Amino acid sequence: MDLMQLGTQLLSDQLGSGANGESITSAISNLMGDGQGGLDITGLVSQMNSNGDLAGIVNSWLGDGSNTPISAETLQGLFGADKMQQFATQLGTDSGSAANSLAEVLPKMIDSGSSGGSLLDSAGGVEGLLGAAKSLLS
Repeated sequence: MDLMQLGTQLLSDQLGSGANGESITSAISNLMGDGQGGLDITGLVSQMNSNGDLAGIVNSWLGDGSNTPISAETLQGLFGADKMQQFATQLGTDSGSAANSLAEVLPKMIDSGSSGGSLLDSAGGVEGLLGAAKSLLS
């Protein structure tokens, strides 16, 4: 299962039976998409790594140990209120519920994508992710 399908399934489970799979996929794509139907998880990880407070959290998701939780408020700050509101609207819920659901799902998505190091490897390891983060700041 690819990360988009996994994210859609996890959010659908989180939101309950009234959730529409196509709407969820579209919402995830608009929030974290790469513009080609996939997810820009590497960009998200780089963005989080560039924020000292979030680097430890995202690195726990990338590793094989337990995942450090992230708060809904932190995600709203990371993505911005406008994008989170758009995400919530597409999900058919309020921004607080959408952010809470995403806070539950995002660590699982990144952890699943990085199991065995595949996400880290695709980004050139930790150094590659840090380099990508530095390039965002330039």
